[in-house]
Amino acid sequence: MTEHVKSYYAATANKQDARPPLQGSVTADVCVIGAGFTGTAAALELAERGFSVIVLEAVRVGFGASGRNGGQIVNGYSRDLDVISARYGEKAGKLIGALACEGGNIIRERVQKYGIKCDLQPGMLATALTQKQMRELEHHVKVWNSFGYDQFELLDKNGLAPHVVTDRYVGGLIDKKGGHIHPLNLVQGEAEAFESLGGKIYENSPVVSVDKDNAVVKTAQGEVKAKYVFVCGNAYMHNVLPELEWRIMPVSTQVLATEPLGDEAKRLLPSNVCVEDCNYVLDYFRRSADNRILYGGGIVYGGTDPVSIRDKILPLMLKTFPSLKDARIDYTWSGNFALTLTRFPQMGKLAPRVFFSHGDSGHGVTTTHLLGRILAEAVAGDTSRFDVFANLPYFPFPGGKTFRVPLTVIGAWYYQMRDRLGI
Repeated sequence: MTEHVKSYYAATANKQDARPPLQGSVTADVCVIGAGFTGTAAALELAERGFSVIVLEAVRVGFGASGRNGGQIVNGYSRDLDVISARYGEKAGKLIGALACEGGNIIRERVQKYGIKCDLQPGMLATALTQKQMRELEHHVKVWNSFGYDQFELLDKNGLAPHVVTDRYVGGLIDKKGGHIHPLNLVQGEAEAFESLGGKIYENSPVVSVDKDNAVVKTAQGEVKAKYVFVCGNAYMHNVLPELEWRIMPVSTQVLATEPLGDEAKRLLPSNVCVEDCNYVLDYFRRSADNRILYGGGIVYGGTDPVSIRDKILPLMLKTFPSLKDARIDYTWSGNFALTLTRFPQMGKLAPRVFFSHGDSGHGVTTTHLLGRILAEAVAGDTSRFDVFANLPYFPFPGGKTFRVPLTVIGAWYYQMRDRLGI
């Protein structure tokens, strides 16, 4: 594949022209593998610090999850801050908790600094389908308040009406520092900002090997000789560095986009916040700039696509918005994100000069920007934040590559049943 998948985002992207592939031998301070959010965020940080940087992208900038996701700016991680502190210790928990909003802040700062046109909108709403989930949201507020965060607003059922018009939810929680964006336009805008500072991106340049001892990255037609290498391919690194593959599992999630709905979209989502529910396998949705409903949900462990994305996601949307039963569906697509066993991102080194970051586990819009900055800091000489993440324990999926999918499916089924039963 040499182009983006046929998604709403690809059809409405600001930049459509492809960059040339790498040919011949070139040198740089840092070679970044992968032009998604992590790689592009890190590359831009490095360029701002005066490093020479080359980015290698197998297909197009934002081809993977970075250009296909729900576009939701959700602060924090896939595990709550108290769980992180209990698992990794109070010292690490405090530092990680203090960084929970930095990724979102980076996005807003860059949109303003570089004039990136990506339909940035404020506000994120988490919705509860049961009273148990509502109590979990109340607990979430208390935990985040203990870290000094005060941008939440709890809502009862009546309080949801200014934000989402549906009978499905019993309450919710507004995060005023959340929001949503056109993700492909964001990552493309960051890539152009990087290039404006002298950085170089080669598209359609899949990496075929990495000489970790000498920091040399080879493609079919060229090579990059660097002082450092960043591996930022996440779920789209295939058979290049097998030692990373056991750490993560690709998981696909699906999205559909309706036709432009005009006033109906505004009626259903009056305040234009993005929404995700509190189920283990959650639904997420929002309005687009041209007043479509973008609705996502469902997962397939192992990264394969369902037989019909439309048939999988449309019933979910109609549960939430029955009035859309006659709406035309203009786009359906899926994309893979990288899941870790702990549902927490991983950073580390494969060799003294080869760094990696992956496994954002469904919270990648914000955590990728945070971790991209931390990667750049490490090369610039400040490893304090990198060391905290790199020293966290990692665990492989039980069953290896053969049995990790069925075992994970069994675990997910258990939590989905708890959601349905409200326990």
